[in-house]
Amino acid sequence: MEPPELSAAAAQKTILRWDSTASEDARDKMIFTGDRDEIETYLDAVDQLQKAMSTAAVSDSSSPTSSALQIAMARLEDEFRSILLIHTSPIESDSLTESPHSEFPSQEFEEIAENTFDKQLDHQESNSSTTSSCYKTTSSIREVDLIPNDAVYDLRSIAERMIAAGYLRECIQVYASVRKSAVDASLKKLNVEKLSIGDVQRLEWETLETKIRRWIRAAKICVRVLFASERRLCEQIFEGLGNSTDDACFMETIKGPAIQLFNFAEAISISRRSPEKLFKILDLHDALSDLLPDIENVFESKSSESIRIQAAEILSRLAEAARGILSEFENAVLREPSKVPVPGGTIHPLTRYVMNYISLISDYKQTLIELIVSKPSTGSRYSSDPNAPDMDLSEFEGQASTLALHLIWIIAILQFNLDGKSKHYKDASLAHLFMMNNVHYIAQKIKGLPELREMIGDDYLKRLTGKFRSAATNYQRSTWVRVLYCLRDEGLHVSGSFSSGVSKSALRERFKAFNAMFEEVHRTQATWLIPDTQLREELRISISEKVLPAYRSFLGRFRSHIESGRHPENYIKYSVEDLENAVLDFFEGYPVNQHLRRRSE
Repeated sequence: MEPPELSAAAAQKTILRWDSTASEDARDKMIFTGDRDEIETYLDAVDQLQKAMSTAAVSDSSSPTSSALQIAMARLEDEFRSILLIHTSPIESDSLTESPHSEFPSQEFEEIAENTFDKQLDHQESNSSTTSSCYKTTSSIREVDLIPNDAVYDLRSIAERMIAAGYLRECIQVYASVRKSAVDASLKKLNVEKLSIGDVQRLEWETLETKIRRWIRAAKICVRVLFASERRLCEQIFEGLGNSTDDACFMETIKGPAIQLFNFAEAISISRRSPEKLFKILDLHDALSDLLPDIENVFESKSSESIRIQAAEILSRLAEAARGILSEFENAVLREPSKVPVPGGTIHPLTRYVMNYISLISDYKQTLIELIVSKPSTGSRYSSDPNAPDMDLSEFEGQASTLALHLIWIIAILQFNLDGKSKHYKDASLAHLFMMNNVHYIAQKIKGLPELREMIGDDYLKRLTGKFRSAATNYQRSTWVRVLYCLRDEGLHVSGSFSSGVSKSALRERFKAFNAMFEEVHRTQATWLIPDTQLREELRISISEKVLPAYRSFLGRFRSHIESGRHPENYIKYSVEDLENAVLDFFEGYPVNQHLRRRSE
């Protein structure tokens, strides 16, 4: 049974009894924290005053009814604020940090953060309302009840009357000021700092890397939980009360925090480009791309169009930044200026850096295949540049993606740069060994990464294999042809009736020359380094297969001529086994501790 309608006089009396400017008791108490009947009586009084005002022939702002209604609106504004404050709190900070005793240590932080956030909100809901469902799930969006249903009912009841009396602006201002403070507190708990675009761009990149990781985690929770739930709360309280009041209220609450959130990503997207930024920019791009459908869902109204546009523009700029950085990386590899040869002809730091970079690129294969749509400008950019490789990528175009063409081009310009660096070695043999080491490292890196190998393709891999084998052959020719030249027969035979047919003096010089040259090679090349064990062993075997048979044969043919003379040990200093053992010292990267061991007498 509904209570009887109050008369206008009775309604005014009820309103004035709760006039906080006239009564200390009214100042100390809040209507909506008390008896339910008292709440309904007060709301009925407001309804009666509004009805009286609407039926009055002439509106008189100084009439008792009008004055009472103004007092009622001031009171309802205070009650509205009070209800919001009572039921408003930021996220608990311990809900957004990974527990040291987590049962799921392998999960990503963001999964734990979102799961624990769910539990926190579930806990809040269970303590505040028993009459409604906490979650409304739409794809990845999880809307939660930020305020219990009975409080939402009271807030809507107040909003209806304030808006009907022409106090829409005041109502929205109170709502937005309280809820925005709560959202700001939640952003702070999520480590979303209030940084301008200029502030972000002045930070060191190492600091930004950490902030990017935090931002990605925070953005997921902000969009999918915080902002979505704030929108839902606005709809619960304001939907249908005026023209898009819920949208206006939502934007009044969220616009500042949303701009604060997205300004960070925008600052990164327009920051100075450099190769080390690529992968964090791709992380940002992937995260924002994943969030974009949810952003469009949460900010679907006309009034929130600016947020949707900002997010889409940031995503576009991040994509452009990634393309620009890849191009700048290519140029940096080509122009890397170091001229000091690496000791021992080992793998150059540039080679390791570039191949590690390329391997990371392969980890972002799916994203980059979508973003990298233009082929490397091998022709237009470098065709007239003698300091750039002359390479035609057309033969790979039918079987490789545009991204793969860029990777092949990067490897080509890396080799071009390395070839230039090899010329700084004074020893041609060491220059060939340097190229062999580095191209072999490139090939092995590709072979060891299935994603990268698939993109590069076996045809180009075979070309790399052929190149490092060619460098190995060039090394052997450069080093061993002159050594083996000492073991030739030409120039040793003489004719005459008083000769054995062999010039002993020439033979002794040959042995001396061979010994000196082999000792020098042994002394020098023991300090050279082939870091790959298998490659080092293969090259040693190849050397042994060339040197040992030639020395064994030469020794077999001419040993007797030396041993029949004086001091044969000065000429035949080493056995075949001595040389075989000596080869094992090659390419270890450190000086030998003793001279080449001599053969046993």
